[in-house]
Amino acid sequence: MLADSQYAKDAFDKGLPYKEYLATGTPDQQARWQQMNDKISLNDEQKALLASFVREMKILVVSGVWCGDCVEQCPLIATIAQASDKIDLRFIDRDTLPDLRDQITICAGTRVPVAIFMAEDYALCSIYGDRTLNRYRKLAEKQLGAACSTGLFTPETDEVNMTLSDWLGEVERIQIMLRLSTRLRDKHGD
Repeated sequence: MLADSQYAKDAFDKGLPYKEYLATGTPDQQARWQQMNDKISLNDEQKALLASFVREMKILVVSGVWCGDCVEQCPLIATIAQASDKIDLRFIDRDTLPDLRDQITICAGTRVPVAIFMAEDYALCSIYGDRTLNRYRKLAEKQLGAACSTGLFTPETDEVNMTLSDWLGEVERIQIMLRLSTRLRDKHGD
């Protein structure tokens, strides 16, 4: 169903912009997300890359304001999107659309965050999540047993920057995919 552009558009339209989505959380949850936001900054090279995008893309992040991994990654995605007028970003709670949630399971689980990348016309480009490579590396170093990130403590700055770089790399990959798309090049005459 997600490959159906109308289905993808309908799901995207049910999503909320970042600040509205965050407002659905408790004050404590919002404070944790803000604490993470305060640790994020794009460097000049990253800003220039995002400003150079020419193709519009849609990103729908299936998430949970209650989720520790979302606390540590969704603000990164929002920071990236805010730096480009070509990225339309929305967030939707994992349980809002059970049929969507069930289509994007990872390792047979309903994990979050999961980013669904789409072209300007809602054609599916990629599904990326639940954690980036650098995020998994750091968790593997830290975690003993089956503990789950709580989002109570934000990661170290190095980890934030590496995970930001991972997400930015995926966003850039999709932008290049869209830029090279024969279908879109024909449509835009470039």
